[in-house]
Amino acid sequence: MTVDRALTQQAASRIPPGVARALSAVEESAESSKLWCGAAAAMAWRGGWRGRRAAAVGLVAMVVAQLASNGLCKQLADRPRPPAEWIPHDEVADRPDSSSFPSGHTAAAVAFTAAVAPTWPAAGALCAVATALVAVERVQSGAHYPSDVAAGAAIGLAGAWLTRRAPALFLRGWP
Repeated sequence: MTVDRALTQQAASRIPPGVARALSAVEESAESSKLWCGAAAAMAWRGGWRGRRAAAVGLVAMVVAQLASNGLCKQLADRPRPPAEWIPHDEVADRPDSSSFPSGHTAAAVAFTAAVAPTWPAAGALCAVATALVAVERVQSGAHYPSDVAAGAAIGLAGAWLTRRAPALFLRGWP
């Protein structure tokens, strides 16, 4: 908890205001998965078969990660958000009341990106930039501790792995 506190306070106080506004804009576009659905639509529209496959696997992985993070883990953890007095700016007033652990935004972003990247590496690289910005913003805004974001990332990676491996696992019989 001491490391979480130190990193949260540093992120909230050391990121310049202009960068913080850019982070907030990216996070706002990721709210309710709008950014990832838009990316999937663009991939499907412009990417041919590879784009459609990347979009489909990305969306499925995102849903799996959101179900695990928001539907299951947040219900079990019930961790309070970082204290408002740690956050020296007004973004702290605009955070959800749900459990802090894990970061559902990060889980969705990482799942989408990690699922897209093997099929279309260039699209995955572009998504990775937005994913990193979302993860940093969740700590900078005071919505999450760094450990919440790390757990969200792990859930996202697991969701992407499961989504990409599920067809082969079912075809050969669950191990």
